[in-house]
Amino acid sequence: MKTEKEKFLALEQYNVMDPELAAEETRARRLCKILNELDDADKEQKEHIIRQLFGSAGKSPWVQPNFRCDFGYNIHVGDYFMCNYDNVILDVAPVTIGDHCMFAPHVQIYSAYHPFDPQERAQFAGLGKPVTIGDNVWLGGNTVVLPGVTLGNNVIVGANSTVTKSFGDNLIIAGNPARIIRENVPKSN
Repeated sequence: MKTEKEKFLALEQYNVMDPELAAEETRARRLCKILNELDDADKEQKEHIIRQLFGSAGKSPWVQPNFRCDFGYNIHVGDYFMCNYDNVILDVAPVTIGDHCMFAPHVQIYSAYHPFDPQERAQFAGLGKPVTIGDNVWLGGNTVVLPGVTLGNNVIVGANSTVTKSFGDNLIIAGNPARIIRENVPKSN
């Protein structure tokens, strides 16, 4: 019989009130509190806490307060990740973010969700679907990215958008639900 954590890690339905998982969430919450209270001048300490919190981080990750996440260890960011004020990443499933990504204020990434059945939800059932964000992605303010979404490289998401499905490379998307506004073709060198 699998433990709730084993189910959680296998992306199967699990009990969100499991004590082992609750302890891991408490650890993440404590690290977020430390991170959120650090001054920008203490860049080395900020980066140290980010590396303790996240599953992996590339060169020069930058996270502004107030940052929140569930577990932290399911968050993987590439080089030069920049996360502005008041962002939330619910990392019940892996959240993978590429190189040179920028999150404006109030961005929310949700890999967590719950069953549609009210009886299952009443039993504190949780589920997760991975979220993947490519390289050179800019998420505008108040963007929400839902479970299971993949965004390709060089995507810009307009402010106040809700991304409910996956999109490929070189696009500008916006709206609720987000839709393609136009292509975003990089300038050639």
